[in-house]
Amino acid sequence: MTNTSQTDPLLGRLIDGRYQVRSRIARGGMATVYLATDLRLERRVALKVMHSHLADDTNFKNRFVQEARSTARLAHPNVVNVFDQGQDDDMAYLVMEYLPGITLRDLLRDYGKLTPEQTIDIMESVLAGLAAAHRAGIVHRDLKPENVLLADDGRIKLGDFGLARAAANATGTGQALLGTIAYLSPELVTRGIADTRSDIYAIGIMIYEMLTGEQPFQGEQPMQIAYQHANDPVPKPSAKNPLVPPQLDDLVLWATDKDPEARPADARVLLDKLYEVERAIHSAPADEGLDATRVIAPSANDALATTVLAPAATPLAAAAPQFAGPAAQVRSEATATDAVSKLAAVSRHRRARGWWLFTALMLVAGLAAGTGWYFGAGPGALVAVPTLMEKTADAATAALKDVNLVAKQNPVYSCAVPEGRVAAVSPAPGRLVHQGSTVTVSVSRGHQPNQIPALGGVPTSEAKQKITDAKSLVGKTVVQEFSSTVPNDAVISATRASDNSDITGGGAYTQCDTVNLVVSVGPVPNVVGKPLAEAKDALIKAGLAYGQGQAKYDDNVPKGSVISQEPADSGPVKPGDTILLDVSQGPQLFPVPDVTQMTPADAKAAIEKAGFVANVPTTFSGLPIGVFANGMVVVTKQDPDSSTQQKHGTTINVTLGLKG
Repeated sequence: MTNTSQTDPLLGRLIDGRYQVRSRIARGGMATVYLATDLRLERRVALKVMHSHLADDTNFKNRFVQEARSTARLAHPNVVNVFDQGQDDDMAYLVMEYLPGITLRDLLRDYGKLTPEQTIDIMESVLAGLAAAHRAGIVHRDLKPENVLLADDGRIKLGDFGLARAAANATGTGQALLGTIAYLSPELVTRGIADTRSDIYAIGIMIYEMLTGEQPFQGEQPMQIAYQHANDPVPKPSAKNPLVPPQLDDLVLWATDKDPEARPADARVLLDKLYEVERAIHSAPADEGLDATRVIAPSANDALATTVLAPAATPLAAAAPQFAGPAAQVRSEATATDAVSKLAAVSRHRRARGWWLFTALMLVAGLAAGTGWYFGAGPGALVAVPTLMEKTADAATAALKDVNLVAKQNPVYSCAVPEGRVAAVSPAPGRLVHQGSTVTVSVSRGHQPNQIPALGGVPTSEAKQKITDAKSLVGKTVVQEFSSTVPNDAVISATRASDNSDITGGGAYTQCDTVNLVVSVGPVPNVVGKPLAEAKDALIKAGLAYGQGQAKYDDNVPKGSVISQEPADSGPVKPGDTILLDVSQGPQLFPVPDVTQMTPADAKAAIEKAGFVANVPTTFSGLPIGVFANGMVVVTKQDPDSSTQQKHGTTINVTLGLKG
């Protein structure tokens, strides 16, 4: 049944940081089933992964989740358990109980048809699981041999509740018919309506197929088969297999009646009837022939009379002739004496045989009583292993003692079960075992102590491998941050999820802890000095957002370029964070004062008061200014002139001349 593809991308993959995919088991129309290892509970599970091309279909995804919810509502030994359901990226998955073995379809393919006894045994388990589903208000809607699992250890379980719906009211498909056409009930074909009686119809078709080796309706096109389901009665299985008892014929015809009202109301009703059929088949008396000769004892009135009854096909023997005279009388008396002797011998033999039969009957009765006591109340009685998961060790021991079972504690490390609670039970809960049997109760010791290696600066993929190799879990969300000191895609820091303690450099921890990683995406782009448009593009390309900071005058940064960014690389910056940019308005300009016609001293004072540097000559025509009469030398020209604005510190050059 296993068909592993070496090119399957899921093989070897760790799903959701917990389930290690080992091999592919089977592939169906909606999902693929893999054998996987649950690293947290250290057990093999069946991982059902929905096909990627159906992930965007809301109906299929809802149906997939519905299977988990439907099965999770059932707790029955004949229903496959669902442990978990989740989504890893765009991949939806279910985690189910793994049952090594075959399906009923595989069994029919190998053997063709089954005996009535084999059919009854399998159907009792199937109907018991289906009865639990019907009792919980669930209609399976996809019953077929492919969904009956026959485990190697003898367990029989019903699986694949992907099409299950609530059975409180009749349910319609609302679209194309769901389920396999060979097992669809007439009301599903004609009206698209399904309830518990639709499951019963499918069970009847399965019983027919198990007894005869073929389905009752055949056709080249699905619509031909559907038409027969809607219009033709299902024939008796004995028409194909004469060894089928009439009780099973009647059971199949009852379950497959065209009118849903005439069928059993649910699986419990059909299961009770199957038990009756089983008892009727096993208790049918064997054909008994007449004794060849029956001797009847003489009556009190005729001690010599003997009656011999021969078989019906043999005529009665003629009466012995009568002889006259003494010799004849002697012969007659001798004959009478012989008859009396024979009659007495027969009577003694019958009395002896009666005592022997009575003694044998008492022995059989005693043996039956002893056997009944042994298997009913004695050591051979079967009891179900109770549910003990997550009970305390003492409570589990007491629960086993209450049903005459012996507890054997086995301390184990567990990732999921608190210390001192039951982590596993063997045999599994629900299994029937003899009274006095030993049940191994695995009691959790909590998480196993361990050492975690240093993770700081390690590439992300290598860090994750180190964590899983240590039987721990990687946090579902890996936080990304910018860093100028740690390379891109390497670990900046690692913390234990339970207490947020730092374990970047390694240290003590326990197995199964979740480790959260902060991973570098490289440094924050440095956009200082770049034009604003270029700076925005660089931030967006790095996965950051732009925020407008302040507009500032700056003598060194050109107008329209970035003066500074905040936060810089010093603080924790994550993808999507906003970087505030301060933009330069260029240098600040001030008006140049008009100093023409001022004396050199006044001009210098005015220029310096305005924040500029005055370049005023100390001589005029080669002579000191003081030689000239006071006020005769004035400023006749300045550069830059008063019509301009300049930044503070600009030098203003003046030219002197005589006052006109």
